[in-house]
This record gives sequence, C-alpha cells and structure tokens, in this order.
Amino acid sequence: MAGRTWQPSTMSMDDPHEVFLELPSALTRQEGSSHAKAHVGHLLLLYVQTGRLAPQTSVPFTFVSGSRSSKTFKPKKNIPEGSHQYELLKHAEATLGSGNLRQAVMLPEGEDLNEWIAVNTVDFFNQINMLYGTITEFCTETSCSVMSAGPRYEYHWADGTNIKKPIKCSAPKYIDYLMTWVQDQLDDETLFPSKIGVPFPKNFMSVAKTILKRLFRVYAHIYHQHFDSVMQLQEEAHLNTSFKHFIFFVQEFNLIDRRELAPLQDLIEKLGSKDR
Repeated sequence: MAGRTWQPSTMSMDDPHEVFLELPSALTRQEGSSHAKAHVGHLLLLYVQTGRLAPQTSVPFTFVSGSRSSKTFKPKKNIPEGSHQYELLKHAEATLGSGNLRQAVMLPEGEDLNEWIAVNTVDFFNQINMLYGTITEFCTETSCSVMSAGPRYEYHWADGTNIKKPIKCSAPKYIDYLMTWVQDQLDDETLFPSKIGVPFPKNFMSVAKTILKRLFRVYAHIYHQHFDSVMQLQEEAHLNTSFKHFIFFVQEFNLIDRRELAPLQDLIEKLGSKDR
C-alpha cells in the first residue's frame, strides 16, 4: 500500500474527503528537551495515581499552533456529580483501578451502550488533552511541519463543514483543528445529551467512531514523533496505560477500522499479548 492514498471504509458523513496517506520510508523520532509545563505535569501525576482525571477538573491546557495561537482547551464539560453518567464514570474508575483493563472497558450489566461509549469518549478526550499538553513545546510548526505518524503515514485535515477540501498542515495546527472539532461535538447536547431522559441521536455511533478515530491520530503522532521527549519526561508509563485503555475500549466495541490503526499496529499487538 506504500505511496497510495486511501479512505477508510468507516469514513463518516462529516468527513467524506478526509485524507490518510501511507508513505514509504523508515521510522524516525523527534528529539526534545526534558521539561514540561508544571500545571500539566501535576495533572499527569493525578492521572497516574488514579487512572483518571477527576470529573470536576477544569485546569486549562494551552496549545500554540499557527494562526490559531494560544488556543486554550479545557477538559470536556464536567460530568455533573449525582448524574447517571457520573455514576458510570465512577464505575469505570473502580474497575480500572483493579488493573484489569479488559474488564474495565466492558459494558456494565444493564447499562446503555451509547451512554457507556459517551462517558468513555469524554474521558479519552480529557486524557489525550492532558498527554498532548505535556509535549506541545516539542510539537511546533518547525519540528512537525506536517501531521504524521512516522514517515509512512500522513494526515490531511477536513471536517466536512468549515474545511471541506482536505488541507495539508502542520501537526500542531492539525491537532488544534482536531481537538476543537471534538470539543464542539462533545459540547453539543443533541449529540452528547447529559440530561436524564434525553435520547441519543440515531447518528451517535457514527459520530463517536469519528471522534475516536481522530483521537487515535494524536496518540499515533505522539508515539512516532515525540516518544523520545515522552521518555525524557518519564511519562511513558502514563502514555502506555492511557493508550492501552483506549485500544482495549475501541476493540471491545469495534469502534475504529483496523486499517486506521496501522500506524501503531505493532505496539497494539504487543500490548494485547502482554495482557493475555
């Protein structure tokens, strides 16, 4: 498939022209310095201690990227304490704390699949927000002039609404577009209802799959282009645990096409074999 442009069979209606390029070449890594922003480091410590961002966390993360410099992201809307979604999140925390990630991602008995996927999608967005926030000083217009996952995989951005024709852009700008788009979806009460009794829309699963597919690309970029920096920051255990949780979840419910996972397939197989 080297050198070909292809579109995954699971491409959803909101990104009909999105481009994923597979290119020939050997794997490379980007070097980086050994420090990260203190407020994000504090949240990483919270994550490694609990396996989660606290539901009420609202510390901002600043991403600097191109013409949209100083864009500030915050973890997704707080899940209201006392709500059913909050109880689901607490259940997920408890099972994650057991150390059995395969069990932690399974649909709890009697629960709604859409609601379970919604709660976890919010959580993964928060985790990736946090993890990427630690390496933004290494992910620049100069060091990452294209959004890639190693030299063989390159992504061009389109959202089907504001940007209909795929554009080639730097990794920080692509991730800025991506995280803004995801946050907009999560904040849309018609797509991710938080009130009791409000049904999920018929296209919810399609939207969730697109969100998770795109969030995977941030993991892929971090692993391929910034893992040396992650190691220097001694954050590889946090990254690996978060990614393993993410992969087990999307595998459990078949949420990302296997071809989309190709940039990290070797790592995925290694993580899976260790869990057997």
